[in-house]
Amino acid sequence: MRQLRDEYGAFASAIVSRDGLIMAGDIPDDISAETFGIMCATLLGAASTAHSELKVGTPQGIVAESDDAMMIIVGAGRKALIVAAMPREVDCDAARKKLEELAETIKLI
Repeated sequence: MRQLRDEYGAFASAIVSRDGLIMAGDIPDDISAETFGIMCATLLGAASTAHSELKVGTPQGIVAESDDAMMIIVGAGRKALIVAAMPREVDCDAARKKLEELAETIKLI
């Protein structure tokens, strides 16, 4: 999590169970970690349901963008996901690649 903050300016990041429980995180004190985790899991779960209805493959991740920030959520095996929120000017492809690398490590645990 610290690496995401240092390299990509992530102001919130976490490893979250598919049920929305924070397993590890670097989340500011003024943010509800519980709500953050649950909503991230819900986003990826909803995308999975939509993909299933379309009869296409399971989504590997989601990028949500606003005017000043983006949040990347990447699946990390059957039981977890990794999420990072960072400034919009960060190279999205590089950040996503880093999250995917971390997800591969998490899958092994």
